[in-house]
Amino acid sequence: MTVQTADVVIVGGAVMGSSTAFHLAERSDFEGRIVVVESDPGYEICASARSAASIRQQFSSAINIEISLHGIRFLREIGDRLAVDGDQPQVDLNEGGYLFLATPDKAPILQKNHALQRELGADIGLFDARDLQARFPWLETADLAAGCHGLTGEGWFDGYGLMQAFRKKARSLGVDYMAAQARIEKQGASDWQVKLSTGETVSTPVVINCAGASGGREICEQAGLNVPIVPKKRCVFTFDCRDRLENFPLLIDPSGTYVRPEGTGYICGSAPPAGQDPDCLDFDVDYNLFEEHIWPTLAARVPAFEAIKPGAAWAGTYDMNLFDHNAFVGPVPGCDGFYLALGFSGHGLQQAPAVGRGLAELVAAGQYQTLDLSPLSIERLFGDEPLVEKNVV
Repeated sequence: MTVQTADVVIVGGAVMGSSTAFHLAERSDFEGRIVVVESDPGYEICASARSAASIRQQFSSAINIEISLHGIRFLREIGDRLAVDGDQPQVDLNEGGYLFLATPDKAPILQKNHALQRELGADIGLFDARDLQARFPWLETADLAAGCHGLTGEGWFDGYGLMQAFRKKARSLGVDYMAAQARIEKQGASDWQVKLSTGETVSTPVVINCAGASGGREICEQAGLNVPIVPKKRCVFTFDCRDRLENFPLLIDPSGTYVRPEGTGYICGSAPPAGQDPDCLDFDVDYNLFEEHIWPTLAARVPAFEAIKPGAAWAGTYDMNLFDHNAFVGPVPGCDGFYLALGFSGHGLQQAPAVGRGLAELVAAGQYQTLDLSPLSIERLFGDEPLVEKNVV
């Protein structure tokens, strides 16, 4: 059995693991060896590759807003931040904004969230039904009381491109990537043994669990930690529309169904109805969800969508945190050298820049130095104090 040593092992090399690796490797105060272990080196089934890839500030909790404010700045600067040998990555950022719609019973929640978002510096506009009709003439507004639109700083991008840009930059900075399944064991008082399916073992004082839906909960169990994180299937559908609809954002219907432009067409999706959302065991697409719920909902909200041509569809997974739909980030008390970036519940791509930076700060400096991510600590689970997010999509 071959035994290697590393200063940090990151389990999971998609967007969160690669962001963490990059941010740690670029620091002048950290010179140790970083190893990233990825069980899906082709990135065929990771959430990063199968996401609807978007970013918003329209959350109800301050920490999520602040995380995404950093995220949009990073995406705007990605060409310079992640360039390798003069080759600047592009992620095709489109700041078309989110448009959250509210019926009269939900309008007070929307207004309260909007006040917090504006207070923290997010560029979000609040509009009544008449204003919505004027701004988006293709929109059915008869049942609406209000809507919030991200005027700048929100939109969509190439999520797979972001992941690969982080990975390429991390490797250029000396990070080692290993293709294998990982299992961890505590060795003595300080070190962890990361045992790989290749037969190799990596000894390290620090393990960062970024394994997501593909094994993050199992890695926690190996460390003696139980987390309420499960893989949930989410389907994404594409379609073309006969009519050209100008100024189309990422629209969130009051039902939670979403749609946004993608090229010359659209992509859309929705969480399954309550009671019909089992754990993800395969990547089969639920076409009934589109036919029976998504399409009728969108056609009622945007009458032009009554006549569409359905296209390709795919399924992916969320590492869903059943406790409060927010991630667990940071060290685990009583489990020395074990860190989490897990349970993002669909927000991982947009939160990867800030979370990767924060974890790098913890490992290298022993504390958060820029944005304090402690509201996402797993201690809230231990104290039964959920961080409730009202804007869950």
